[in-house]
Amino acid sequence: MLETGPSECCGRRTCLGACPGSFAYLTIKDRIPQILTKVIDTLHRHKSEFFEKHGEEGMEAEKKAISLLSKLRNELQTDKPIVPFVEKFADTDIWNQYLEYQQSLLNESNGKPSWFQSPWLFVECYMYRRIHEAIIQSPPIDDFDVFKESKDQNFFESQESVIALCTHLQQLTRTIDDLEENQLKNEFFKLLQISLWGNKCDLSISGGESSSQKTDVLNSLEDLKPFILVNDLEQLWSLLSKYKKAGGSTPLVRVDIVLDNSGFELVTDLVLADFFLSSKLATEIHFHGKTIPWFVSDTTIRDFNWLIEQVKSCNHKWMSKCGADWGKYLKMGRWIYHDHIFWTLPHEYCAMPQVAPDLYAELQKAHLILFKGDLNYRKLTGDRKWEFTVPFHQALNGFHPAPLCSIRTLKAEIQVGLQPGQGEQLTAAEPSWLTGGKYGVFQFDGPL
Repeated sequence: MLETGPSECCGRRTCLGACPGSFAYLTIKDRIPQILTKVIDTLHRHKSEFFEKHGEEGMEAEKKAISLLSKLRNELQTDKPIVPFVEKFADTDIWNQYLEYQQSLLNESNGKPSWFQSPWLFVECYMYRRIHEAIIQSPPIDDFDVFKESKDQNFFESQESVIALCTHLQQLTRTIDDLEENQLKNEFFKLLQISLWGNKCDLSISGGESSSQKTDVLNSLEDLKPFILVNDLEQLWSLLSKYKKAGGSTPLVRVDIVLDNSGFELVTDLVLADFFLSSKLATEIHFHGKTIPWFVSDTTIRDFNWLIEQVKSCNHKWMSKCGADWGKYLKMGRWIYHDHIFWTLPHEYCAMPQVAPDLYAELQKAHLILFKGDLNYRKLTGDRKWEFTVPFHQALNGFHPAPLCSIRTLKAEIQVGLQPGQGEQLTAAEPSWLTGGKYGVFQFDGPL
């Protein structure tokens, strides 16, 4: 259940799109129009498919969707006011109330929220929700995923890396019961690092262009370690190994993974989830995905099921074994997939207890929550211009349903929890360190 009242947390100034030269400004000025152009092109290229399926009605729907998206692109490029949603959908009311909330913030200056004068996080979320509105306003193609092709392509182009990873997992699980504690810990850290660097494969950052994984990450882990700016892996191990040692006193250990990208990154998350079970560090895994196509490559239920089916039907022995195992976990209820419309709202996560109390209550059942990727990090920290040294716990603004860890490669101008001087040194040596996806973090918040 969603509460529709506009609830937000207090905090530091948010990132606006109106600052020329900032990553937010360049995103709204260049990257978002590029993504919209690709969406329009995708619809145009599927014209004959729409005609075959739906006849003239399909052709008219394609024209209508393209017209709505072209209008959207023009509004953005000319910095028009943000307009309310008109098509009735599960989240329409809460979105429009949030728009009113943004308007109330500008009332003193008599301004209207516009594309470049609004918080960047809000504008990006709004743009993807407007894309969805254009599609649902265009039946009978209202269930068409405009990003499906690029998500699928990312998976197919990463095939060699997927095979290497599945082979590693299968060889590991065959001997896992014989591993000493330190060896198990090292393997756990290795798969977490693979999941971290898998987060580089983000199509919303590349403007929808290919961002597949073509190199074997397994062999690069040592070289990549210096680029992990905050490494709280020891705390994760300490927490989960404590539950494992408790044995019967904690018979159920639940780990939740709030997913980011489909394609190769999702494979790294599923491999990690498989290891959680086979190592007995967890007894069940709950995945959280998006209800609608989002930020180009974010995982939906269709992507989740499709990818597992692709892995299962592959003619490579170990890859198909992984797919078969993953299908079994889902049937047995040891893997559970959830989606909730809160994940595609513009709210920061500290507002979750008020806006989506049912989701917050669900997350409270977890022993550990892993938040994958940059968008989750921005929502966890309110996308505010925090000082680099502000503790992660403080930036969460009271959001703490359970012990949690952000696993993220940096692709936005926000980072907390660094050592004094660390951020300044990076800025001096490498001005784009915050946005290039070269650096990563494991940031934990929970009992030590």
